[in-house]
Amino acid sequence: MQNLHQVKIPRRLSKFSGAKSNGFVLFSSLNGQTGETRPPSVEATTSVNNVSDVQVQSSIWNWRGYSIRYQHAGNSGPALVLIHGFGANSDHWRKNLPVLSKSHRVYSIDLIGYGYSDKPNPRQFGETLFYTFETWATQLNDFCTDVVKGEAFFICNSIGGLVGLQAAVMEPQLCKGIMLLNISLRMLHITKQPWYGRPLIKSFQNLLRNTAVGKYFFKTVATPQSVRNILSQCYHDTSQVTEELVQKILLPGLEPGAVDVFLEFICYSGGPLPEELLPQLKCPVLIGWGDKDPWEPIELGREYGKFDSVEDFVDEAPDLVNPLIESFVARHAALPASISTTT
Repeated sequence: MQNLHQVKIPRRLSKFSGAKSNGFVLFSSLNGQTGETRPPSVEATTSVNNVSDVQVQSSIWNWRGYSIRYQHAGNSGPALVLIHGFGANSDHWRKNLPVLSKSHRVYSIDLIGYGYSDKPNPRQFGETLFYTFETWATQLNDFCTDVVKGEAFFICNSIGGLVGLQAAVMEPQLCKGIMLLNISLRMLHITKQPWYGRPLIKSFQNLLRNTAVGKYFFKTVATPQSVRNILSQCYHDTSQVTEELVQKILLPGLEPGAVDVFLEFICYSGGPLPEELLPQLKCPVLIGWGDKDPWEPIELGREYGKFDSVEDFVDEAPDLVNPLIESFVARHAALPASISTTT
C-alpha cells in the first residue's frame, strides 16, 4: 500500500436501503455494506441485484494501490456517480441503481475507509490527515477519469455532499451537476463549536481516538441489536428495519480497520464547509431535504438555497428522489460541464 505522501492530493432517496423513511438522511453511525465476496479485479464482476431485468454489478477498482469497491448498472445515457454518507457504502443506493440505470450509466462507490474498500490505518500517515474531503474528492475525480471515462453528475448524501462539492471545485470539468440530499451541516466543525466548548470537545475526541474508550464505544454500537435500535429511530416505518438491512449496515463495520476509520472521522473537525464550497462551483446544484430529519434541521439547510449555484431547494418525500434526479439530469445533460448553468 502507498502512504499519503505517495498519494498526491490536488490543491439521504427513493426507498433508501439505510436511510430515514421520514427524510433523506442516511443512518450514519457504522460502516454499512453487504456481506458479499469482493470480486478479485475490476474486470471480474458479480451480480448483486436484479430488478426489472436490470443487472447491478459489483467490481473492484485499483486506486493508487488501494482496492475500491463500486457498483454499476446501465449502458447508455448520462453518467451518474452516487456518493454515500458517513458510515455508509454503495449499498445505500441499492434501490436507486436499478431504476436510474434504465436511462443512465449509474455508479455507486465505496469511499476509501468505508464499505468493502480498503481501510488503511490513519496512524500510518503520522501527523498528516488521510481521511479528509480532499482525499475522497481526489478519489471521486480519479474514478470519473479511470472508470466513468469522463464527466458525470454527482448524487450525494450527507458527508458525501462535501465530497462531491470538493471534487467539483478541484476538477470542475468532470462535474456536470450536483444533487445534495441532506448534506451534512458539519455542526462539530471547529468554526461552529462555541468557544467555551472547544476544549471539552477536543478532549473528548482525543479520548476516543487515543485510548481504549473509543474502541469500547464502537464495540457497544457494532452489534445487531444496537444497529436495529438506531435504525428504528431513523425509520418512520419501522417495518423497513429488516434483518437484511441490519446486516448490510453492520457487517462492514466489523471488518479490520473499520473502527480506526470511524474514530478518525468523528475527530475530524477541520476541512471545508458547504457554505465555503458552494460559491466556488461552476455547475448547477439541486438540494433535497426531508423535513423530518432529526439530525440535520431543514431550517438550517434552507440557507444553502440562497447561493447562486443552487437552482432549487426541494422539500420532498424519499419516494420522489429518483424522479428528482432524472429531471435534474435531463435539464443539464446537454450542456458541457464547463458551461453548465442554473436555470
